[in-house]
Amino acid sequence: MSERAALGDLLNGSTLPEWPRVAEAMTVRQVMAGATVFRQDEVQPHVYGVRHGLVKLCYLDLHGNEWIKSFVGEGGFFASLVALAPGGRTSFMAVALEDSTLERVDHALLDDLASRHLAWSRALHALMMAHSIRKEQRERELLTLSAEARYRAFLETHPDLAMRIPQKDLARHLGVTPVGLNRIVRRVRETGG
Repeated sequence: MSERAALGDLLNGSTLPEWPRVAEAMTVRQVMAGATVFRQDEVQPHVYGVRHGLVKLCYLDLHGNEWIKSFVGEGGFFASLVALAPGGRTSFMAVALEDSTLERVDHALLDDLASRHLAWSRALHALMMAHSIRKEQRERELLTLSAEARYRAFLETHPDLAMRIPQKDLARHLGVTPVGLNRIVRRVRETGG
């Protein structure tokens, strides 16, 4: 398990003014596989970093059906942007797929630092751009690619995660049934990947 700070690495913390203040305010939490990091519709004005492990981010509909928006592994970050706004509540839930070590820091602290230091403003802007790019790519894949093409794209962009994610969860992420994904996996294997 890495003792490095995932958020510190993402933000290049050692070069940021008042980084020790963030490091001191950061909490580190061990989350067992299957445990909920946060639920949908909670007050969670925090940014999370993944030091170790794997987390799925998912929506629940009114009937309790799960729709997986993304997976976050080591060195990644996540937050419910809706929950970061004043009075906001999470629009999705986060669940550990593996035993995970997570960092958590209050967004208000980061926002305060960004309002006072250009370097912090740039660092948070870079994180937001990375998040926006991921969202745009995901949206494009869902709207323009077939299920098999989405699976192939996932294998290409996330080869490290593909073997760690249960097939039922990967199917939900790709928008297909587990049986449908099983057929796609077989076809891809038969054609040599």
